[in-house]
Amino acid sequence: MFTRRYFLYLSAAGALAATKMTSKQRVDRALKGQDVDRTPFTYWHHFGLEKSRGERFAQATLEFHRQFHTDLVKVMSDYPFPKPSGNWYEQKVVNNPFPEQLRALELIREGLRGQAHFLETIFNPWNVAEKMSSPEEVLRLKAENPKALESALEAIAESEASHARKAISAGASGIFLAIANAQDGIMTQDDYARFSEPFDRLVLQAVSGSPLNTLHLHGDKVYLDRFVKGWPAAAINYSSFGTGRSVADMRAKYDGVLMTGLDEKNFRQLSEDDLRKQWDDARAAAGNKFILTPGCSVPNDSTDAELMRLVKVTAA
Repeated sequence: MFTRRYFLYLSAAGALAATKMTSKQRVDRALKGQDVDRTPFTYWHHFGLEKSRGERFAQATLEFHRQFHTDLVKVMSDYPFPKPSGNWYEQKVVNNPFPEQLRALELIREGLRGQAHFLETIFNPWNVAEKMSSPEEVLRLKAENPKALESALEAIAESEASHARKAISAGASGIFLAIANAQDGIMTQDDYARFSEPFDRLVLQAVSGSPLNTLHLHGDKVYLDRFVKGWPAAAINYSSFGTGRSVADMRAKYDGVLMTGLDEKNFRQLSEDDLRKQWDDARAAAGNKFILTPGCSVPNDSTDAELMRLVKVTAA
C-alpha cells in the first residue's frame, strides 16, 4: 500500500522532471531530504583488478559509471593491505597503505569533473586482519592473546584512517566503511563492542566532516540497531532482502539516508518489472532521504544487458 507521502513525492517529482538534474545534484538533494527529478541510484561489483595499476582501475570505474549512468560512484577497493615482515599481527601504522588506490581516486576525480560524488570503499580493520591471516587465525589470537589482537587492529585502523584522509583530499565525498563482522554467528555484540567498534569508529572519525560517509552493514544477521544513531555517517547501506528488515522499519528508527531496495543476490534474474516494483516499494517507505542500491555488490558476472535493465527502469 502506498502512503500519502509517496503520492506527494510523485507529484513533486513530476514538477521537477522538466529540469534534468546532474547526478551530484540528485544525491545532494537526497542528503537533505529534498525532492528530486528521479531517485538517485547506484550499484557496483568487483572488477578483479587488484593487481593492476591505479590508472587501469580508474578507467574501469569511470567506464562503468558512464555506461550505466550511476548517480553515485561507489569505488571498489580490492588492493591488499601491506603485510608486516614478521607475524601478521606485529603490525605498524602505515602512512599510505594503498598508493595505487589513491592514484585511482585522483584520476576518478578528474574524470568525473564534479558531476558526481564518489565514495572510497574501506574494509574495516577486522576484515583486513582476516585477509592478512584467516578468520580462524584472528579468532585464535582473540582467545589466546587479545591484547596483541587489539594492538594489531589499532595499527590497521590508524593506517586506514590515514588513507581515508588522503581519499577525501583526493576528492572523495566520504568513505564507504564495509562492516561484515557485526552480526550473529560471527561475533557477539559484546565482542563487536570490544574488538571492532572502537577501530571502526577510529576510521570514520578521521573523516567525520565528510558529507557522504556511509556504513555498509554487510550480511543477513547484522546488528542493525547498533548503527542507527551516534555514528559519524550520513547513510546506511544494508540488504533489506537478506536481513528481512523492511525499509519501513529501518526508516522508523533511522533518519539518515537509506541506501537499499534492490535484491543483490537475485539481481541477474530480476526483470524490469521486478526492479520497478522493488524501487517503488523502497522509495515509498524511505521517503526523500533515499538512494536506490543493492544491499551489496551485484554478481561480478552480471552481463551488460542484465545491468542495463535497472538503467531502463530508472530512466523511464
